[in-house]
Amino acid sequence: MIDRPVQLSDTSRQPPPRRPWRWWQIVLLSLGAIALIGGLTAGGLLWHFSKDLPALDQLGTYQPSLVTQVYSADQKLIGQFFIERRILTTGANIPERLRRAVIAVEDVRFFEHPGLDYIGMLRAAWTNVRRGSKVEGASTITQQLARSLFLSSERTFDRKVRELILAYKMELVLTKDQILELYLNQIYFGQGAYGVATAAQTYFGKDLSALTVGESAFLAGLPKSPNHYSPFKAYDRAKKRQEHVLARMEEAKFLTPTEREQAAAEILNFRRPGIEQAAPYFVEYIRQLLVAKYGEETVYKGGLKVYTTLNMEMQKAAEAAFAAGLRELDKRQGWRGPLRTVDVTAPAPFPVVAEGDLILKVGDYREGFVTRVGKDHFLVQVGSMVTKLAFDDMAWAKRRLTGPDLAKDVVVNQNLKHILKPGDVIEVMVKKLDRDMVHVQMEQTPLIEGGLIALEPAKGEIRAMVGGYDFGRSEYNRAVQAHRQPGSAFKPIIYATAMNQGMSPGSVILDAPVVYAQEQDEKTWKPENYGRKIHGMVSLRDALAHSHNLATVRLLDKVGVKSVIEFAKTVGITSPLAADLSLGLGSSSVGLMELTSVYSVFLNQGNRTEPHGILSVKDNAGQVLEQAESQAIPVISKETAYLITNMMEDVVQKGTAQAAKGIGRPVAGKTGTTDEFINAWFIGGAPNLVAGIYVGFDDRRSLGETESGAHAALPIWINFMQAALKPLPVVAFTIPEGVTFVKVDPSTGLLEDEQEGQASTVELFTKGSEPTQATQRRLDPVDFYKLDQIPEGAL
Repeated sequence: MIDRPVQLSDTSRQPPPRRPWRWWQIVLLSLGAIALIGGLTAGGLLWHFSKDLPALDQLGTYQPSLVTQVYSADQKLIGQFFIERRILTTGANIPERLRRAVIAVEDVRFFEHPGLDYIGMLRAAWTNVRRGSKVEGASTITQQLARSLFLSSERTFDRKVRELILAYKMELVLTKDQILELYLNQIYFGQGAYGVATAAQTYFGKDLSALTVGESAFLAGLPKSPNHYSPFKAYDRAKKRQEHVLARMEEAKFLTPTEREQAAAEILNFRRPGIEQAAPYFVEYIRQLLVAKYGEETVYKGGLKVYTTLNMEMQKAAEAAFAAGLRELDKRQGWRGPLRTVDVTAPAPFPVVAEGDLILKVGDYREGFVTRVGKDHFLVQVGSMVTKLAFDDMAWAKRRLTGPDLAKDVVVNQNLKHILKPGDVIEVMVKKLDRDMVHVQMEQTPLIEGGLIALEPAKGEIRAMVGGYDFGRSEYNRAVQAHRQPGSAFKPIIYATAMNQGMSPGSVILDAPVVYAQEQDEKTWKPENYGRKIHGMVSLRDALAHSHNLATVRLLDKVGVKSVIEFAKTVGITSPLAADLSLGLGSSSVGLMELTSVYSVFLNQGNRTEPHGILSVKDNAGQVLEQAESQAIPVISKETAYLITNMMEDVVQKGTAQAAKGIGRPVAGKTGTTDEFINAWFIGGAPNLVAGIYVGFDDRRSLGETESGAHAALPIWINFMQAALKPLPVVAFTIPEGVTFVKVDPSTGLLEDEQEGQASTVELFTKGSEPTQATQRRLDPVDFYKLDQIPEGAL
């Protein structure tokens, strides 16, 4: 019998029957799937929004766009250059009261959250639901900084996600204090101010350390909407915002109730916007120098500190003297009539003025319109105030140039009552404030232009600069950029050349008519003296003092045009000069600073220092980028410099500039007037300050007969120098050892002949050039016309 294996049933190999899914298992599986899909989606979104975000590894050394500041020599801020007006300040220099004010109103949980404030988000959402509109935001300080540094301000989902990612990443690479410091330096406060330091200066004219709690709370409330909360547009709204900030500070336990009440009661004294820039022509001159050397990027964003040579007190004196002088000169041109005419019966015949302009002060220039004609006065409405214009305060308007067909300087003595009529708009200056009436005088804004520059001769430093009547009207800097014919103001260079060749102030020359042939155009040139007077034999001293043209041209011919041009280059003239005898009358155009620097050489014992306006430049880290080194280089002898200076002292003592004697200290200078009275000049000074001035129309028309350098430019120079020299010591011009004094016959320049008992004078000579022979006989000037010769030993 064969045994068979036992066959097992197939059912023993099958799994046990499945149990049905329970509901909680289904829920867990669904949630897991959702979480997985959500995680993958979120990860994908985060990757998508993160791929173009900037790297944050350099945030610790981030440099925002900074303002370049320009300071005067007396450490006063006179100008700023910027794209964003920002003064960088460290966290240690930001007062705690300001930090707390910002945190209280912008992000009270700033030191607790990781860049995203979930609690704040929920609180803001609940507040907005309760109010029915968005009244509270939830952006943290870190989010706002991320948005300001790297993102646009558009309100989109993409931007918000990127902002959240950046904020979280910033918290990983920066400390809270670093984030707050960056925020307070970066954020915009309105009025062109970026950062807290600039905001403090803009709104209160203060450094951060001087801010009160009330002022700090006001600034902290601005970043939310600087324009909306501007105190200059809506003070009440700005004040409520400040009080809201103070209330949040109290809630955050940063202030006690008493401290909050005291801060809210503070009077906020705001600095009015739109304050005029000091020394605008000089500041623009400095800007151009900086851009040329460092580039616009560094100048406008680099936060340079630029220290200049400008003396603000002298600058103020220069601007005041220049403006007053041009106004007086313009009045002599004649009244041009009313600015326009308005309908006095209209409800509002004149534009509404700003609130700050309603207060009138003595010296203010304003526009107003005539409302009524009285017996001896006009009533003029200025803003909302009626003022009185007496006929005596407009008497200059009798002189009117009524048309080109009339001779120049026609004086029309008409009845002042008929010059103006109701509705005429005129310019006035507030003259006096009485209890019941404001008195004004009639003015007109000058059309004449010009320039003024003041230098310290020993250092070449620019102390004052005025480039025109009004920088707002014309930015063209006539003190630096304009080239004009200097007329007789060029003559000292010719006479100094003669001194350099061994002549002396006592050397004589013939001042008489002369005719020169001009080979190029086959014509003749016949120079003339002012008033066509002739003076015969004159000393070089007198010829310069009285600005005799004929004597000067003969002297130029004697010393040589080429020699004068070479000497002019030696003392600092860089403009091209005409190589003919017209040079003797200042026919070649030069710059005002250029010629004034030449006078500095004469008044500084022959030493030249290049004119400059920058003392030093530092970068935003305080590193010195450049430092001026005033180096005086002797270019002519001390003796030559002193002889010409002494001759120019006589221009003041007995010549064309005698009005300057009133300054009461040693000064030397020279007037200049060009043909047709187109330009009027005066350049001169003391050993410690030299100033040059020219006035003239930009279109080069005549200033009018009699408007010479002595009449049109010298008064401005005197008014400026009286103020500018006041704080400076009285210094005499140093007499070099190489100068000697000799008695000479003034008619010949030779030694006096004591036996004949002739008149004599003491004259200056460079040692070795003094005359050795005496005058043998005295010639009448007519003899020179006949003989056309000069005694041996003289010119």
